Amino acid sequence: MKRIVVFGATSAIAQACARIWAGRGDALFLVGRNAERLEAVAGDLKVRGASQVEWLAHDLADLEAHESLVARADATLGGIDVALVAHGVLGDQMLLREDVPLAVESIHVNFVSAASLLAHLANLLERRKAGTIAVISSVAGDRGRQSNYVYGAAKAGLTAFASGLRNRLQKSGVSVVTIKPGFVDTPMTAHVKKGPLFARPDTVARAIVRAIDRRKDVVYVPGFWRLIMWVVRSIPERIFKRLSL
Repeated sequence: MKRIVVFGATSAIAQACARIWAGRGDALFLVGRNAERLEAVAGDLKVRGASQVEWLAHDLADLEAHESLVARADATLGGIDVALVAHGVLGDQMLLREDVPLAVESIHVNFVSAASLLAHLANLLERRKAGTIAVISSVAGDRGRQSNYVYGAAKAGLTAFASGLRNRLQKSGVSVVTIKPGFVDTPMTAHVKKGPLFARPDTVARAIVRAIDRRKDVVYVPGFWRLIMWVVRSIPERIFKRLSL
């Protein structure tokens, strides 16, 4: 049995991961913003076989509460074996480029708040010399594109932050898994036209759980995104800047 804390537990991908863990009989502590949805998710996970399910409603944009949130999850579970940081917002790039305060808020949620949680989790697990921290970044962070550069910039920062933590924590026996999904058919992408590259949340969740189990470093989900983003990164800037991406 693993003791797992999930931040952003009502997101479609996080819920799909939690269902897998519940089916294994793991113990779960869920954190998210919406109490009603958290209660419903917790009830479902108990039915699916989770050995323990606790939840706490809190806005993860509130950085001052992060240390106490991590401590409460740790105390409730009797220790943390796995932590998944899965919260974030996509936003409308056209709106974000005109509304600068909104763009800053988006970066705060997608990068600053996630990095804050990672930092507190890292300090806790480093002292224990055990555990796995997983964070959902995005392929959007691999190269800035005009269609989503606010979101992409936040995810690029998050990817770099996780890379630094992985380098720092490897000698302590703590794994840091960076997850880079491509397009996923979730409520967050409801306004985006769907195409053949879109994956289902349960498909992405299986890959995430497998990566955590195997203590991977960086995983693209689905795997073909690794090749796609290699091509995107390889385009010379003098050409790339003229593309409508």
